[in-house]
Amino acid sequence: MPRTRLRLAVTVALLPVALTACGDTGALRGAGPTATAISPDRLWPELTPASSPAWDYDDGESELMKGIRAPRDDIHKVDPVAVVRAEISQHPDAYTGIKAPYYETARRMADCGGGPARGRCPVLRPYYRDLTGDGRDDLTLGFRLLPGNQTAVRVYTFESGRLMRVMSNDDAVTGVELAGRSVIIHSPSDIASYEYRFQWTWDPDQRVMLLTHDEMLRVDGRKDSRKDGRHPSASPSASPSASASPSAAASPSVSPSSSSSGR
Repeated sequence: MPRTRLRLAVTVALLPVALTACGDTGALRGAGPTATAISPDRLWPELTPASSPAWDYDDGESELMKGIRAPRDDIHKVDPVAVVRAEISQHPDAYTGIKAPYYETARRMADCGGGPARGRCPVLRPYYRDLTGDGRDDLTLGFRLLPGNQTAVRVYTFESGRLMRVMSNDDAVTGVELAGRSVIIHSPSDIASYEYRFQWTWDPDQRVMLLTHDEMLRVDGRKDSRKDGRHPSASPSASPSASASPSAAASPSVSPSSSSSGR
């Protein structure tokens, strides 16, 4: 067959394929007009900038947990119940004083003989993940602040043989997550279908976890169950590896996920 006829035959044979491809549902489609970008307007440029915060956000501080040691600084060897008892001992005004708001937490520590997340023990299941980036697991611990409905969320790490608390948050909690070098805490809002989300992230210069994100998010299909009308305060009231690895204890009533800052 002459080359001209051969080329014509091939072209005719490929034409239906080309036409079919043009009608493929996987073709690119327009997403519609792009919204016009609007630059931010600076308000009150004559206003003298503030030089200090109006409130003490109470973050950026660490605390030594006295009397807590572990072989080779292995945080897996630390007893979570002992850590909470150390905090109670170091903060008597919050737990054992005459007007202590969390007196029931201190009282129910006597029920922790079987370990965390057992029976009436207020200490929740511990989680372990490298949040500080030093290649060693850190301890994320929660315990109920009773008789109210708040939950304390804490992060501990070893520094030169000393157990340091590097993050502290007390609030009503609906969920906690670990992501990267962050702890993300979800809290109920006074506004229906919304929740607060607070992200605490490890800062290697300050050597503590700082409140880096504070936002309100819409949560479709979920109702707010908060009844006390209290807006979460802007500061804690006291004072992440591939996945989080929980201990073998039973799941607590407030369960961190291994993928969550208190206001």
